[in-house]
Amino acid sequence: MRADPSVAETPPVAWRRFAVTLVAAAALLLAGYLALALAVDPYDTGRPRLLARDGVRPQGPRTATASRGRDPAFTAAIVGNSHIQLVAPARLRAATGIPFVQLSVPGTGPGEQLLVAGYFLRHHPHARALVLGIDSAWCTGDPALPPLKPFPSWLLADDALGYLRGLLRIRVAAEVVNRIGWASRKAPRRAVPDGYWDYEPDYLALGAPDGPGWEGFRTRRAPDDPDPNSGGPAFPAAERLRALARGLDPATRLVVVFPPVHAPAQDRAGTPRAAASAACRAALAAAVAPRGRVVDWSGDRPETHDPALFFDATHYRQPLARRLEADIAAALSGPRGEGAEAPRP
Repeated sequence: MRADPSVAETPPVAWRRFAVTLVAAAALLLAGYLALALAVDPYDTGRPRLLARDGVRPQGPRTATASRGRDPAFTAAIVGNSHIQLVAPARLRAATGIPFVQLSVPGTGPGEQLLVAGYFLRHHPHARALVLGIDSAWCTGDPALPPLKPFPSWLLADDALGYLRGLLRIRVAAEVVNRIGWASRKAPRRAVPDGYWDYEPDYLALGAPDGPGWEGFRTRRAPDDPDPNSGGPAFPAAERLRALARGLDPATRLVVVFPPVHAPAQDRAGTPRAAASAACRAALAAAVAPRGRVVDWSGDRPETHDPALFFDATHYRQPLARRLEADIAAALSGPRGEGAEAPRP
């Protein structure tokens, strides 16, 4: 007896229909999620949205920067990592009259910081000032300027397709849900608008800075040989900094800050490492000349010998932050292109 052809073909046809239905359903779910995520705008990037709520819920600066960096309430920014984090935007505003936002992100290097600065300037093309905290990470010889730790570059990049891909993350999907709940409240608690994060309480929670064990963090000496990852004679980050400086609005004040380092941990004079560091600072200072000004606290000063002003070799305390702020304010208020402090050897 011959088999009925229609019966033999039924399983393949059914599986094909199931597969098509599954793919179509997945595509619809994906499109629906992306439409919802775009409408919700989980990190307040300013893209078209349904939830008319400015700011973001309390969260780390890696993701909160997208909202703070486009906030029209601020016309100046501080960009860097934890080595410039303690500089208070409110105190700079009081000293200069310029509304600052703190956009420093701990654990970042020049690549991420230039991206943050570019994002701020894209939303503030006529910014009044930009303060960049520049540390030894800027001396890298890698032209790619790779991130030191995972960083959501997609959130700040001017790339619609990259932004859509960035939304396809489990953590972002969770934030979409969180933002809906946050925005639906009558008076939701908001992340600090000006981005200031005082790390002193976090350090003090670990114990008194003059207690056992802390001294080793402050006095650990750098080796005499240059960092094997450092550049020279060319420094890729300096070239990128030069391009940023040249693209600024003529009215935008630019200040480059080399933050303090505790004296015992500084490069020893006369060593190859000290020479390499000095060459790097000179290249970075030259990159912003003549329009930018330099505030250099990386060298030998009376304050850098006081252990009470430091938690570790590169993280200083509030009294030293106040002195640094005073120098930044003076640089912002002084005649453009004049009086900039030369980098210290």
